[in-house]
Formats: sequence, structure tokens, C-alpha cells
Amino acid sequence: MQSLDMKPYDNRAWFLVLPALVIVTFVGILPLVAVTNYSFQDLFSLTNPYWVGVDWYSNIVRSERFYASLARSLLFSAIVLSVQLPLGIWIALLLQRSRQFIVSAVLVLITVPLVVPWNMIPVIWLNFINPNAGLAGRMLAWMGVGFDYKFNALHTWIVLVVMDTWHWLGLVVVLAYAGISSIPPAYYQAAAIDSASPWQVFRFIQLPKMKPVLSMAVLLRFMDSFMIYIEAFRINAGGPDSATAFLSLDLGEEIQSFNYGPSAARSIVYFLIVLTVAWTFKAATSTRAPDAMEPAK
Repeated sequence: MQSLDMKPYDNRAWFLVLPALVIVTFVGILPLVAVTNYSFQDLFSLTNPYWVGVDWYSNIVRSERFYASLARSLLFSAIVLSVQLPLGIWIALLLQRSRQFIVSAVLVLITVPLVVPWNMIPVIWLNFINPNAGLAGRMLAWMGVGFDYKFNALHTWIVLVVMDTWHWLGLVVVLAYAGISSIPPAYYQAAAIDSASPWQVFRFIQLPKMKPVLSMAVLLRFMDSFMIYIEAFRINAGGPDSATAFLSLDLGEEIQSFNYGPSAARSIVYFLIVLTVAWTFKAATSTRAPDAMEPAK
């Protein structure tokens, strides 16, 4: 006999996620299916497809330009992560020791670039480094520094890295500060009793407690930096001499040339690369070592 306090199984809560499933279907799944279909065809027009099989994929994996663009994209993401993560953690540590009104002011100021439209980011920086009107451009000219981002590949990379750091550093700072703020005071009291140095406090208390939010920051920043397009295109359109021709710019070039089949295949390859990296990162972080501050079992 069924107990009186047992409630019948009710799965009507799934209706709450139904709107999200509908949106994901129309925004994500259906376009992905359509692009996958186009990637196996030669589309002179969307109404006259010609089946080519895996020819477009074969051309991509045999192309030296693809691997060169992939290497540049990975290098850019690596540089961005190596700059923004340590800098964001350092700023978060400084904020932890600051007064609350300073923390609030800094967090507001450092997150303002996050709300700036992407297409305006390169415009702002091109004006900023303009030697005739921009503050940074005039200062560099006054100091006698020859800064030519149009024809010097190193200078172009510097502009892209600094611009991306200005745009996204606030995200890393907010996540790192949230992780530090969640640490109970008892941890610091125990470290003070043991006469732990600042480095030991950071290594064994703060860094382990920040791992979840830092993992999120690494994944988000990798995906955003790996897919950079508008900023790189507006700054130098992949130049000079294709020094900043990332995978996203190659894809944009195919689309602008109305090569629907090759661009669809390139989009799928691009999607699979990002998906593989995200899955690998998820698998690696889900098997991470236990927290250093937790007692061993």
C-alpha cells in the first residue's frame, strides 16, 4: 500500500525548460544542420546545389594556409591567457586588501569595456593610437618611438593583445575576486597561526579556492580569443603579410567571396576544433586533484 506521505511522480517541470529548448533548436541546432548540409555541396546558388562529398574538407586539411592560420590563432589565445590570467589574479589580490569603496570603484571601471559593442572596440583603439589625433599615438611620436601597426607585424600583435586585454580583463578580475571573496576567514586565521608567508597563503589557500572560477575564465577567454574576428579585421585585416590572418579571418574571407560550400566546411571544422578543446578542458578539470586544504580521506 502506498504511503500517505509519498507524492506521485510529476515531471511537469520539464515544461519550464521548453522555451529554452525551442530557442536553442532554432538558433543553434537547425543552423548547424543546414551548414553541415552545405559543407558537402558546391552552391553556385542556394537553389542549385551540387554534391561534392568531402572535397571541401579534403582541401582544408591539405592546405598549408589552414595550419598556419590555426597556429596563429592558438598562439594568440596562448598569449592572451598568459597575460590576462596573472594580471587579473594580481588585481583581484590587490582589491582584497583594499577598502570597499575602492573595490567597488575599480570593479565598475574595469568592467566598463565589457559593455562596449565589439565593432566599436577597434574603432576606439585605432583612434587612440592615431599619431595625429590619438593620445597614445602622440605620446609615442613625442617619445620618438616608431610605432607602425600597419606594416610591422610585431606592432600589430601588440595592438591586438593590448586591445583584447583592455576589453576582457574585467571578466577575469571579477571571477578571480569572487573566488577570493568566498574563502572563509578561518583559513586565513589558521595560516596566521602557522606563520604562513604570503606566497604560501596564495599557493595553498587562495589559488585552490579560485580554481573553479579560474577554470571558467580560462575556457571563456580561450573561446573568445580563438574566435576573434571583428577586432583583427578592423585593425589590419590579417596583415601585414598575413601575420594576423587567424582562422576566423580565413572563414570571413570565404563568406565574403560567396564560397558557400568551402565556408560551410570551414565553419564545421572551426566548430569541431572549439568543441574538442572545450570537451578536453572539461574532462581535465573534472578529474582535478582534491583541494589542498581539505583533509585526506
